[in-house]
Amino acid sequence: MLRVQAIDDPRPASPLPMTGKSGVPASRADLDATNRLRDAITSGEFQPNEHLVEKDLGELLGTSRGSVRVVLARLEQEGLVIREPHRGARVRLVSETDAVEIVEARSALESVVARHAAINATSGDIAALREIMAELRKLRKAGDLLAYADKNRELHAVVVHMSAHRTAATLLEMLRSQSVSFQYRSILQPGRADRSIREHEALVEAIAAHDPAAAEAAMRAHLDQAVVALKASIASGRNARRG
Repeated sequence: MLRVQAIDDPRPASPLPMTGKSGVPASRADLDATNRLRDAITSGEFQPNEHLVEKDLGELLGTSRGSVRVVLARLEQEGLVIREPHRGARVRLVSETDAVEIVEARSALESVVARHAAINATSGDIAALREIMAELRKLRKAGDLLAYADKNRELHAVVVHMSAHRTAATLLEMLRSQSVSFQYRSILQPGRADRSIREHEALVEAIAAHDPAAAEAAMRAHLDQAVVALKASIASGRNARRG
């Protein structure tokens, strides 16, 4: 996900700045620790419902227990962590219903984002999207679907950045849909990766053509199909548990 932004670039960087209870910006160390724990959770290093021990996290992140509490509070706001009185913190388990709703919400928000990306796209932006598409094709050919899923998230993050739509970027950051990705690997559904490639190609070509309506339609079609794949993944998991 993009985290670096040129000083004269008006488009929003991600993730958004973090502030403490007083409204004073958190320290760089706290921000770095938050990003590291977020990445550890969304990559699956910590499993859903796994207990997060402050002492262990302090050692892992190289920070104090006070900073760990700041990090956990931030990730609780993002919906990645649940903190309970006298029980501590744990990784949030996204329910099946919540997972579907998150992707449906993404479909609405990212469709708007794609429209604005088509309006704002520079030649450099388009080149970056084409480069990511080339990587996606290589990963699909190699059969590395988990790396494909990571590169897919990168493409979506680039489109969000291109759009310069601050409100949508903020809401998408709050959704933290990566937690859905690592708990429900819909990309592993038969045929999904090939369809995803075609859907992404349509999106990139619409943005490259500076066609807002086509870009919006392409993104909506892509994420609507992601909902279908997610529901299939959930159904497969249920059947496997019954078996």
